Amino acid sequence: MSLDQDGLRTLQEPLKQRYREDPSAARLTLRARGSLDEGITCSVETGRALAQAGLHPLTGGDGSALCSGDMLLEALVACAGVTLRAVATSLGVAVAGGTVSAEGDLDFRGTLGVDREAPVGFEAIRLRFELDTDADEEQLATLLRLTERYCVVFQTLARPPALAVERA
Repeated sequence: MSLDQDGLRTLQEPLKQRYREDPSAARLTLRARGSLDEGITCSVETGRALAQAGLHPLTGGDGSALCSGDMLLEALVACAGVTLRAVATSLGVAVAGGTVSAEGDLDFRGTLGVDREAPVGFEAIRLRFELDTDADEEQLATLLRLTERYCVVFQTLARPPALAVERA
């Protein structure tokens, strides 16, 4: 679906008004579910397909299953790309195309318990946009600032939520 600035406003304004009047209407609990498979894999229901996650080759995997670290970066790229498109449309900044990429640094000594001082998880993540646009530097700065501000995955990583692990 292609939207222009007015179309996006028309689409979102009733939602914004509803959420102003009834803040509870804006709240939703998203869910993800997976099943433990043979070997060291887990199949995750994505809503469109089944994604099988497994060990990264640097932790003993054979590379046939998706790495959850890759999936996290893919979710960041997807969210940032959609957010950038929405913000650009809202601001009336023409973006003909481009790419969004993310890369993250890991030290697998932490994951494998080789070194207790080595972190488990990403030490740094870099998000990069290469845009085909005639926007000036001020417009680009605003576009990136607002994309960062409104990207759900970026903000979740930047300000981690309270997490809990439990057994059913």
